[in-house]
Amino acid sequence: MDDLYQQNILDHSRHPRNSGRLEHPTVSYEAVNPLCGDKLRFDLLIEDGTVKDVLFSGRGCAISQAAASMLTEEVKGKSLDEVRALSKNDVLELLGIPIGYTRLKCALLGLKALKVGVYRAIDEEWDEDELF
Repeated sequence: MDDLYQQNILDHSRHPRNSGRLEHPTVSYEAVNPLCGDKLRFDLLIEDGTVKDVLFSGRGCAISQAAASMLTEEVKGKSLDEVRALSKNDVLELLGIPIGYTRLKCALLGLKALKVGVYRAIDEEWDEDELF
């Protein structure tokens, strides 16, 4: 079963969904993992409290790219409250394989960029502890 999930991760990292930059995003946020240099930017188009469109860009390892790609598929059409409720466990479930401690920040980098962007859009403070 792990092999199926590994193939899915490789597919998303090699062929990322929703990759690019929005021309007129409601909000954008770029997160960096200082441990490895991975960098991801999420652009969100928000209308009526719903994520109408989302694209990501950046560079990083297969785990960070795959998680970001999967997150874009997950949040499109969701309310901001639903996006705010996403957790580390949701990302790990999307990836489907055990992620070691050293790769955990890579896996959660997209979630951080996404959630900080949403918090900025609603003008609320972001608490980094929400990731863990």
